[in-house]
Amino acid sequence: MQPLHILLLIAAYFGVLLLISYFTGKNSGNDAFFKANRQSPWYIVAFGMIGASLSGVTFISVPGWVEASQFGYMQVVLGYLFGYFVIAYILMPIYYRLNVTSIYQYLEQRFGIVSYKTGAFFFFISRVLGASFRLYLVAIVLQKYIFDEWNIPFEITVILSIILIWIYTFRGGIKTIVWTDTLQTLFMLIAVGMAIFYINDKIGWSFSEFLNSDELDNYNKIFFLDNFLAKGHFLKSFIGGMFITICMTGLDQDMMQKNLTCRNLKEAQKNMVSFSLVLIVVNFIFLLLGALLFIYSDQFDVSTPLMDGKAKTDLLFPEIAINGGLGIILAISFILGLVAAAYSSADSALTSLTTSFCVDFLNIEKKDKELQTGIRKRTHVGMSILLILVIIVFKHVLTENVISNLLTVATYTYGPLLGLFSFGIFTKYKIHDQYSWIVALASVLIIIGISNIPPELIGGYEIGYELLPLNGLITFFGLILIRRK
Repeated sequence: MQPLHILLLIAAYFGVLLLISYFTGKNSGNDAFFKANRQSPWYIVAFGMIGASLSGVTFISVPGWVEASQFGYMQVVLGYLFGYFVIAYILMPIYYRLNVTSIYQYLEQRFGIVSYKTGAFFFFISRVLGASFRLYLVAIVLQKYIFDEWNIPFEITVILSIILIWIYTFRGGIKTIVWTDTLQTLFMLIAVGMAIFYINDKIGWSFSEFLNSDELDNYNKIFFLDNFLAKGHFLKSFIGGMFITICMTGLDQDMMQKNLTCRNLKEAQKNMVSFSLVLIVVNFIFLLLGALLFIYSDQFDVSTPLMDGKAKTDLLFPEIAINGGLGIILAISFILGLVAAAYSSADSALTSLTTSFCVDFLNIEKKDKELQTGIRKRTHVGMSILLILVIIVFKHVLTENVISNLLTVATYTYGPLLGLFSFGIFTKYKIHDQYSWIVALASVLIIIGISNIPPELIGGYEIGYELLPLNGLITFFGLILIRRK
């Protein structure tokens, strides 16, 4: 598939998104941009959240991670399920009862303005880094398979990607995204199904033969229970996955902003529960695809693509889909699935960053009505520029698999949010609010120090995802120290 053909395909795809944006963005004010007027059907939100949760990271990076971790990622995914139930029945009732625009407004009502700003700040850092990880992943694929052919710099690729997102979100915001996410999820799931079908067909297997093959046995180990000291032990992964979900969904303005567009709490809970069950199945299918990619590369001598002279397993899926000789239909479905997966997460991230900055830092709801729209639009542009700069930096500093980097950063930045919300929900204490930011910052610094302890100094124990709940626990105890008598 030629670079020009790929570019035309992406242009047609964005034409559809712009059409959706045109209809959903008509006469849209700030309430539609931030809350979609609380009129979103729960089943539409649930289906769209599949794509937003998976994103380009799952679409490419999870299959590419199978060689290193087999199906061990399912241990984390099972933890996700329990986390979603905590969100549905503990956090959501609070958000709906308080009728918040930004979920961090809860911290202001519970503790005070400093805690509120602290929570919003840690979300802001978390979401900037998380969105940049996801966009970086799609940008390197577009760079390798389109823009390198034309000698266009990576920086230009990134700028074009962000501009496209800005164009279709600047008017309708979350009201537009609820509907574009539905389309993007559909394209992503079709692409995965097509890839599994065509690769099996090339190898000469039916799907059932693939599932019963000896080759799959080399990759499909799910539960790692033999060595508790190892980073991928089941208990560490499960607990880490549960808290990753609670933090990266339940305490994340990006993901919760979609849920808060549902008509009422009951519909939002139905959305969350149904979405969480489907997500387990979808993640397992991605891991099956990953195993199939490595089996195919072994049988047909497809080398793992290089980037900056280093093998990058994140690029194996696009290499096989586009250059693996499996036909134009798979190449087209992959490009559509990749772009859909990446932008279904990135567009909502840009909107949520705009929402959080406007509400949490600029106090837009207290400004004159005639000034609010202008503030929102300028902030939207500013967030776009910030994402561009961070993604460009990532090209020069990232060395590991992208999903591994993403989950590692989450353990640092979401821990203080976990501690603040847990302390607010499960205790009745008030705190000396002016010191809360010190507690949060100290917790992050302690966790960074713990994460860098060499395993040989602690009996060979490899620190993993359990850092996130530990981070929250340190924040929790820190807040006890500054409680008011």
